[in-house]
Amino acid sequence: MSGHSMSVAAPESKPSNSSGRRVVPHNIGFWLVAAAFASLQAFGTVPTPMWPLYAVRDHLSPTTVTLAFGCMVVGAGVSLYLFGHLSDRWGRRRIIVPALMFGIAAAAVMAWWPTLPGLLIGRVLTGVAVGLMASTATTYLTDLYREGHPAQPASRVPATVASVANLGGLSLGPLVAGALLRWVGHPFTTSYLVFIALMAIGAISVSLSPETVDRALPASGGAPKFVLRHAQSRVFLGAAAVAFCSFAIIGLFSSVGSLIVHSELHESSPFIWGLAGFLVLGASALAQTLFPKLAVVRMLVLGLIGVPIGMALVVVALYNPSLTLYLLGSAIAGAGAGLLFKAAISVAITTAEPSSTAGVLARFFVVAYLGVGLPPVLLTAATHLISSRSALIVFGAATLVVSVIAARLQAAALRH
Repeated sequence: MSGHSMSVAAPESKPSNSSGRRVVPHNIGFWLVAAAFASLQAFGTVPTPMWPLYAVRDHLSPTTVTLAFGCMVVGAGVSLYLFGHLSDRWGRRRIIVPALMFGIAAAAVMAWWPTLPGLLIGRVLTGVAVGLMASTATTYLTDLYREGHPAQPASRVPATVASVANLGGLSLGPLVAGALLRWVGHPFTTSYLVFIALMAIGAISVSLSPETVDRALPASGGAPKFVLRHAQSRVFLGAAAVAFCSFAIIGLFSSVGSLIVHSELHESSPFIWGLAGFLVLGASALAQTLFPKLAVVRMLVLGLIGVPIGMALVVVALYNPSLTLYLLGSAIAGAGAGLLFKAAISVAITTAEPSSTAGVLARFFVVAYLGVGLPPVLLTAATHLISSRSALIVFGAATLVVSVIAARLQAAALRH
């Protein structure tokens, strides 16, 4: 009788966090985590429409702007490599909530120290936040969906939502910042204050979501950092290389896209600068939602078609100045990059041993974020030797060649 009373008093349908407080169900937690993920990613691209303003105010060259943008990659790479695997042992919330705190700290630094040193420090802190969030949130979404939908263990929904939250969040940053620059003012503080509020709400939301890692299990030598399933090394390598190329396209338009629109196309509206960044990243997220069940190989093929077509239109728009053609080309290139990234992350998740998912995805995102920083820096450095138009042609051709090689490697490994 007493045993029956105890089972009624603690039903499994009311999940609790580690402190015993009631938390939201897994299905609701899934969307709360996705929203928090998107808000942090959006913050990562908030400076996109501000780069021309920073450049004018502080007399920054395009190379300096790109390096400042790339500081985020340094922070992301370090945090992913050192800490990206820890949620497999410590729990997902114990990593995601600090990630949002780092994001808030980064926004505060850039809002109250609006000079180049503050910008650089803020971008490094942003990278730390993004690095902590990327692999952990992707894994957490997979866990929450499986717990909430036990009859659909192989569903692509969590990978799709994670990818859309990642790239869709990145797309919202430039749009929100551009709108605030155009109609609110205070360009170097307002956007950061808005995202401090959004990330604080995200931290509260994540703290109410159910934990999916059983931290009561005994540790056996710490969290496994990088353990692939049998015979999955080539598959993972191909997926990481495809992600690198996808993020190279995204990094190009996020770092110097607004400068191109400002200097090459002579557009003076900050909102248009932000809109240009939004279209690239928004198209990448939209392409993934339009083809949620498309086979990986077909996503790779469509991505490899979209990227060169889009880049070609961008180059034409610079030789015959046309904002409309530039926006169209960048959106097509972004859609292609989005499909490449969706194919890559869908495969990368399946290559990991279940106990090492966050660790495997951490390495995956290290490679991906190198694509955000390294190729755009090389591109802007090349403009000191050749014209920006010629540099874009070389950039597009090199990215396409590497993408084709990586996609063929991934497709061949999957068939094998």
